[in-house]
Amino acid sequence: MLEEIEQQPEALERTFDAEIEHFRAFRRRMRQKPPALVVLVARGTSDNAALFTRYLIETVVGVPVSLAAPSVITIYGAEVRWRDAVVVGISQSGESTDTNLVLEKAREQGVLTVGITNEAGSAMTRLVDEVFLVRARRERSVAATKTYTGQLLMGYLLAYALGAPFQPSAIQRLAGAVAQALKLREQAAELSERYRYMTDAAVVGRGLNYANAFEFSLKLMETCYVVAERFSGADFIHGPIALVERAFPVFVFAAPGPTFAGTREMLEKLKKLGAETILISETAEAKLLPPTTRSIRLRAKTPRVAGCPEDLLTPIPYIIPGQLFAAYLAEQKGFNPDQPRTLSKVTKTI
Repeated sequence: MLEEIEQQPEALERTFDAEIEHFRAFRRRMRQKPPALVVLVARGTSDNAALFTRYLIETVVGVPVSLAAPSVITIYGAEVRWRDAVVVGISQSGESTDTNLVLEKAREQGVLTVGITNEAGSAMTRLVDEVFLVRARRERSVAATKTYTGQLLMGYLLAYALGAPFQPSAIQRLAGAVAQALKLREQAAELSERYRYMTDAAVVGRGLNYANAFEFSLKLMETCYVVAERFSGADFIHGPIALVERAFPVFVFAAPGPTFAGTREMLEKLKKLGAETILISETAEAKLLPPTTRSIRLRAKTPRVAGCPEDLLTPIPYIIPGQLFAAYLAEQKGFNPDQPRTLSKVTKTI
């Protein structure tokens, strides 16, 4: 897992270089017939990448996005009408049975289908009209890391193809931001020692980093066996904050931009409750927040993109400390994060 976390800058560069011209051609195609709706279908970590892509496309493109519920088709046999939509499947292996069945049903209706996967020879690639490949190479750890950030990169490029107001050169800078975030490896290792006996936690993010709350909590659950609940900052203060008592661990993604004020307000409430707050943020933003118990601070400022929200490019570098922390915490607890109990790399469900 740690080796694959370290491989992410190169994997992102390789993916961008190999797929950018394909996405430019896809952008021209989308201009000719813009979709009225984008439907994303995925499971597990890929579903977290889909959640990010939904926020991104709706925020910067304005096209409504739906996260498909595969069981509607695979279990209930419903006939869903996707007229004027683009249906996008996201899968690390390309072998997710229910994801592929949704794509198959959509294509039978003549709907444009897109597949995003790390495996060029997978079943998904034979089902869809357009295939975009994450070039992370083989991922051996069951806990997905480099394929998750590769899928987020694909989310940016898909938004670009749909008309997002940024140029690919902005996205190209993410590999460098990840290289900077990887310098937090020693800090994450030291922090994990404090939480060796942690059994329960909450993870909070909002906006473009909401998906990271899901992904980080998934890593804590599947590699460390921590019961990690995940929340939007807005939802958290509307009820679940009642579970917080003194010393209860709450991990918080605090990105600059539109969500920052709400995050600051939430941290003030957590401080009054005596919670154990662990902040993932940038150094400049962390100084503007109330004191937290611990923090992992990205030293380099995440690149900004003119005309877009300040937090546009934060999700990929911000998840890196979470990945590192989960890997080291598993080690502290005596677990093997590469082979979580009862899990396998490819999960097939109907």
